[in-house]
Amino acid sequence: MSNTITINEEELETYSNDDLFNITSWGADLSFRELAMMYDEGELLKPELQRKYVWTKKEASRFIDSVLLGLPIPSIFLAKQDDERMLIIDGYQRIMTIYDFMKGNKFQGDDKVFSLFNSDIINQRWRGKQFSELSLEEQRKIKSTTIHAIIFEQKHPQDDTGMYQIFERINTSGAALKPQEIRNCVYQGKFNSLLFELNKETSWRNMFGSEIEDQRMYDLELILRFFAISDLRNNPEKEQNSINLLKYLNNYMGKHRNLEENQEHIFRNNFMNMINLIKDILGENAFKRFDINKQSFVGRITPAAFDAISSATLYAKEKGFQKDSTKDYTSNYKNLLQNEQFIDSTSNRTTKVENIRKRISIASQILYGIDYEF
Repeated sequence: MSNTITINEEELETYSNDDLFNITSWGADLSFRELAMMYDEGELLKPELQRKYVWTKKEASRFIDSVLLGLPIPSIFLAKQDDERMLIIDGYQRIMTIYDFMKGNKFQGDDKVFSLFNSDIINQRWRGKQFSELSLEEQRKIKSTTIHAIIFEQKHPQDDTGMYQIFERINTSGAALKPQEIRNCVYQGKFNSLLFELNKETSWRNMFGSEIEDQRMYDLELILRFFAISDLRNNPEKEQNSINLLKYLNNYMGKHRNLEENQEHIFRNNFMNMINLIKDILGENAFKRFDINKQSFVGRITPAAFDAISSATLYAKEKGFQKDSTKDYTSNYKNLLQNEQFIDSTSNRTTKVENIRKRISIASQILYGIDYEF
């Protein structure tokens, strides 16, 4: 099954509003000694399941070489939390490279203590050496080197969309964080943790088409989309002509950030009920596209089609739908994927509220014979 997920451009449209005025920022110069101490004492945090360490040993060694040579170091970005701890927005690779080297830890994915790359790209004075093998002067040089940190803080902690916009704007590198990766940084809490738990469910992984969780969190975002779009009929945004999907998903995560135990139970049950029902009626064809020429199911449906089918499935479950063993649900599914109105509403102006309602209604009627009330 293809790992490619095709997302309509309009669903990626960003936004800017007065929530940005809710953010203050200031600069501070922090030594690597201070940063290491903050990390050890739990005062410096990385986002939940932050993108893994990706530098090669050569890249990490070059960075330490630059520090020892006294070359300028790019700023890092931190976000001050309600409990005064600092969350790393940008700079995780730099901080952890120095931390592991200073602590004599094993290099990421290596079985040996971190030693600098032994080649001509590293100055011969410290080439191939561990931190403990450097001179005391060189060790002090690393510990005392300061890095400029730009620290962001929310004036009103309950408002998060401004912080999302800040994250989005400062992640301008070639490997910039994707929307769900940013949400993972901004909206940490029980709901975010629940998304990670559900993303590991075997039935979901089979339907997604990969046992390996997506590094850019596209699979996680689909689960969030399921919750948010299936619940649109209960939210004021349904009265709008169209929604800004990024903002709607952000607001939804912010609203449910700290789930109570009973709410968490409801969310979990809704997701598993949807997955189990769609699996029961469509089996391995669930959430796949139908190729007319090949007369077979291939790849993945678009996120907009996923939203519609998963929302219609949850709605059917809530209405007491029971599988009829005499019906051919696979044929119904093929008919749905070839329905012109369904294709149009999942391909064009997908963030228009009327099109969201239309595609869920069509999926509900064709798959389950149930009229969807929006």
